[in-house]
Amino acid sequence: MAIERVQQMTVEEFLDFAELSEERYEYIDGELIPITSAKFNHNVICYNLAVHLGILLADAECQVLLGQGIGAAKARFFMPDVVVVCGEPQTEADTRILLNPILVVEVTSPSSIDHDRVVKRDFYVSVASINAYLIVDQHRMLAELYTRSETGWNLQTFSQPGDQIPLEALDCRLSLSDIYQRIDFEAEPPSAPSDNA
Repeated sequence: MAIERVQQMTVEEFLDFAELSEERYEYIDGELIPITSAKFNHNVICYNLAVHLGILLADAECQVLLGQGIGAAKARFFMPDVVVVCGEPQTEADTRILLNPILVVEVTSPSSIDHDRVVKRDFYVSVASINAYLIVDQHRMLAELYTRSETGWNLQTFSQPGDQIPLEALDCRLSLSDIYQRIDFEAEPPSAPSDNA
C-alpha cells in the first residue's frame, strides 16, 4: 500500500516516522507495507522458535532476536519474525537496522505468504550475510528452508513431526515438533467472554 506523501523517505526518515506511528510497517523502495496484527498461533510459534534456537545456540557466539529490523539496500527495511546474528552485530541508523543476520525466519499468515515467498525471499537472498531463510506456516505443520550454497539457493521442505531442520550455518538442527510445540491446529484459542455471558 503506497502512501504518496512519504514515498521519497529515506530509510532513516521512515524509521523516525515508524517510531511515532501506532501501526507497524516494513519499507520497500519508498512504499510503506503495513504489518498486520499477529494471531495467537503466530505468536506461540515465534516464541517456540526463539526459545529452541536460544537453547541450541546457548554455547555459540550467536544471538536470537525478535522484532529486529534488517536492511541492506538504502530503500529497503524488513522486520522478520525471528533473526539470528553471530559474532559482532553490525548496525546502522542508531542501531535500529541489523546488517549481518545469518538466519531469518518468517511465520506466514494467509495475507503474507506470497509476500514472504517472493518479495521477502528475493530480498533476503540478496543479503550477503544471510545463509538460511526459514518460512514457517502457522496453519499447518510445514516449514520451507532456503539455504545458500556455492551453486545458488536450495529449497527443502519439512512436514512431519519427527523432521529435523538442518541449520548448517549455525551447526545445529531444529526439530519441527519443537517449532509447533503447544499448537493445536484443530482448536481455536479461547475468546474473551462477552458482556452477555
